[in-house]
Amino acid sequence: MGSDPGIGWNAINEIAKKHQVWVLTRKDNSPFIEAEIKEKSISELEFIYFDLPGADRWKKGSGLIIYLHYYLWQIQAYFVARKLHHNIGFDIVHHVSYVTYNYPSFLSLLPIPFIWGPVGGGESAPNTFWQNFHWRGKIYELLRNLMRWTRENDPFVRLTAKRSILAWGMTQDTAVKLKKLGADNVKVFSPIGLPQQEIDMLAQSLVPKTSPVIFISIGRLLHWKGFYLGLKAFAQANLTDSEYWIIGDGPELKYLQALAEKLGITQQVKFWGKLPREKIFKLLGESHVLVHPSLHESGGFVCMEAMAAGRPVICLDLGGPALQVTEDTGFKVSAHTPEQTVRDLATAMTCLAQDAELRLRMGNLARILARENFSWEAKGHTLAQTYAEILSSPESLTSSSAI
Repeated sequence: MGSDPGIGWNAINEIAKKHQVWVLTRKDNSPFIEAEIKEKSISELEFIYFDLPGADRWKKGSGLIIYLHYYLWQIQAYFVARKLHHNIGFDIVHHVSYVTYNYPSFLSLLPIPFIWGPVGGGESAPNTFWQNFHWRGKIYELLRNLMRWTRENDPFVRLTAKRSILAWGMTQDTAVKLKKLGADNVKVFSPIGLPQQEIDMLAQSLVPKTSPVIFISIGRLLHWKGFYLGLKAFAQANLTDSEYWIIGDGPELKYLQALAEKLGITQQVKFWGKLPREKIFKLLGESHVLVHPSLHESGGFVCMEAMAAGRPVICLDLGGPALQVTEDTGFKVSAHTPEQTVRDLATAMTCLAQDAELRLRMGNLARILARENFSWEAKGHTLAQTYAEILSSPESLTSSSAI
């Protein structure tokens, strides 16, 4: 699984390769965890399962109810952890999930070094792009900003920040938020990774040598994913011997289909809908370039997958994708205004469509970057190294260079 569950599971497995780890998690996770432990003979992890009374009813509620459940569960986690610490004597406490900067972790109250994150969620769509959002998108952004402001002023969120020996932000935007909340030692580190076997599998993907050149976008069709920018740029580039594939489903589907018709590119654009992972990888293998114009995103698994497959990436110079993609592996387009962004995306598309050698060179460098930096093993090495620094000399963290 991606997102929080995937980050949590892979992080603790990597940490357990070099440390004894006790994991506090909800009871409803136990069937999946125990099945995985039995299948793979994992013995280095000790799981402590607990939940609030009536947990099933909590999870059927609205977003506010779910947030309240999380909040109360975190309080309960503190008392469970305090008792365990009295009996075991932990060296470090690490909040791994949720990976959201404005949710408190009461485990920071334990009298041992506390690591927060990496957490994300501090990214925002540039204000100039709001003019292109329909009313639902604008309401979403307004409510998102209001909720973030409210949670940022939660005294327990600020206490979490102040008590952290290290606060990791998934992006520079979130790192700035963590600093404002009162965290003294803030660094940037992306926690998302790919299994080594998946990296190896994707590395075998051969780039098609035949035309047309196929651009591909993958993700949920949401307003902030920016797929409308990709369509406008593709139309502006006027690449008659190219196609644009969009994989995914969501509330923006009809709008994007209507936009493609309005732009006169319906014959070159194909909407594949929601597909299983195996089919997505197959289509990725038939394409040449990933286009990922997301306006606010902490992670960006799809960019890592495309680079592991040897595909150059065109993204915006925002959020998580901007940290993954380099000048050697793709194009990072500045996002000042919609018009400028579409223009620069079109230029990048044209450049890659017309230069097969550039596509191949960027793709090969992307594959190398993915192999060396994007595996869960590489992420685990950073975590283990950080633990070692804290245990040997906590002061060394504040003087070392940013991660």
